Amino acid sequence: MLHLQTISLFQYRNYNQKKLVFNKRITAFCGQNGSGKTNLLEAIYYLSFAKNYFVRTEGLNVQHGLFGLRLEGDYLINDEPVNITHIIRENKKKEFAWNGEEYKKLSEHLGKIPCVMITPDDTELITGSSEERRRFVDIILSQLNSAYLQNLIEYTKLLQQRNSLIKQSESNGRVVIDENLLTVLDDQVSIRGDAIFAERKLFLNSFLEKVLQYYIEISGKDDAIMLTYNSPLLNKPMKQLLLDNRQKDFALLRTTSGIHRDDIELLKGITVFKTEASQGQRKTLLFALKLAEWHTIKEAKQMSPILLLDDVFEKLDASRMDHLLRTVCKENDGQVFITDTHIDRLKEHFDKLDIEVELMEL
Repeated sequence: MLHLQTISLFQYRNYNQKKLVFNKRITAFCGQNGSGKTNLLEAIYYLSFAKNYFVRTEGLNVQHGLFGLRLEGDYLINDEPVNITHIIRENKKKEFAWNGEEYKKLSEHLGKIPCVMITPDDTELITGSSEERRRFVDIILSQLNSAYLQNLIEYTKLLQQRNSLIKQSESNGRVVIDENLLTVLDDQVSIRGDAIFAERKLFLNSFLEKVLQYYIEISGKDDAIMLTYNSPLLNKPMKQLLLDNRQKDFALLRTTSGIHRDDIELLKGITVFKTEASQGQRKTLLFALKLAEWHTIKEAKQMSPILLLDDVFEKLDASRMDHLLRTVCKENDGQVFITDTHIDRLKEHFDKLDIEVELMEL
């Protein structure tokens, strides 16, 4: 059982100093645009992942014109109290601590406070590049498997080193390469790449089936949706790919093949999903992906992840919204935080489903 009891914010975004206490399982933040609803969800997300969901620049978290910030969350995890603190000092030093003990590596925190966030911007998962879908899979697997996360970190660093070596090799129109160093890098990249591929393949075999099940539950039909894991490693191991593509890599000055090119292919019939699907079908698939993420993490962790829903009412029709709320708020026991601009709309939906909710107006 995972429950965020209180959160305290100091000089975070638009909050100079604020403390919120959460007495109920479901909390709704209500207020006009710009009132700080999404900032509260971002703060909760940050305490789970030690990084932002939206803003990539760390310094933008600090309230404008001030120096430093502090975020603090008090949790109950299987009836054990846990305190998580994030501090940015005035000298910009960053500290992140579990029960007062500062992490040496922030990656050690990932997966300890499982959390899933759903926002209108997540449509990029459907319509965006393969990088968005790889990142989605990596976030799930990194919460479930610390070895996967470590392989991913090392693969990224080694790939950068390999690309730098390739770029440095071009001199006066001819390729001059340190073959021994390239061979060492290829060996190290291959070990991590093969391990990452094996984990992704095993995971996606079952995960994509869950996504399709949720899609059918939400829409009432399958719409001929097909989801497939695509990877260059389905045909060849990583080391062979690097050897076969070496000349191409030299020509383009980057590593052109590997698990960093993986994707989840989304099809509607025989057509690319994003070009053929309606807006309703895109929204349905997005929520199916996110609910499958939530359910997968719950099964693995034996506790329900905290669920953050940001302004989803603006993007869903009433029937889809009712199904989503019934699934995550009534049929499951996890803590949920929701934002909306209309308090009456929130009350109407929750009253209709007979769900108790704590409404906080901002």
